[in-house]
Amino acid sequence: MLINSESIIGKIVAENYKTAAVFKSYNIDFCCNGSRSIAAASKENNIDENVILQELSEVLNKKEDSDIDFKSWSIDLLADYIEKKHHRYVFAKIPEITAYLAKITDVHGNRHPELHEINELFSQSAETLSAHMKKEESILFPLIREMVDKRITGEKLRRPPFGSIENPIKTMHAEHDNEGVRFRRISELSKNYETPQDGCNTYRVTLNLLKEFEDDLHRHIHLENNILFPAAIEFEHVIFSIHT
Repeated sequence: MLINSESIIGKIVAENYKTAAVFKSYNIDFCCNGSRSIAAASKENNIDENVILQELSEVLNKKEDSDIDFKSWSIDLLADYIEKKHHRYVFAKIPEITAYLAKITDVHGNRHPELHEINELFSQSAETLSAHMKKEESILFPLIREMVDKRITGEKLRRPPFGSIENPIKTMHAEHDNEGVRFRRISELSKNYETPQDGCNTYRVTLNLLKEFEDDLHRHIHLENNILFPAAIEFEHVIFSIHT
């Protein structure tokens, strides 16, 4: 997508919802006043349009990580990646999506009552995911890093109070399953994140952000369930077999 100072803000956001975050950071209305150009909005808000164009370019040219061979990574590196990439993403997006959902539910909730349930479901997800990730960061991931450190130094690893690493992993699996059910319901209620005909740009951005959130959650859970957790369990078996 090619953009310049005369590009229309509403059209930019309609074509790529991720650009909404740039406009929002400068308090530029991309919804009701989305018919303005970048140049006009920048002048009205006393902002250097080149800064906005640069940030938009960075968003549009950002590369995905789908081609990375995560199975070749050490488990401590993968835990670090998940925490810095996916956990930070979730913590950053929760307040943004929460605010958008509250706004469109207030404006469109009478005509689209499903928004009330979507809003409640996301609120539940925000709370449980935050607690879930904090448990990983305070219990599971530190143990993974300690196992790797002990394997390198040759020191003996003491079993944690909860026994095998498989025990907290079972809890993480169950909580992942719950989030999967919750987001399948959100997708169903929103007709797979389809903006209704009477939906404004803010409505469209909100649903796109929800879809992006679900997509990121799927990648996040895949990395843990299918790569990190099995590798960590196998690593634990190896390290304890060495010292028996």
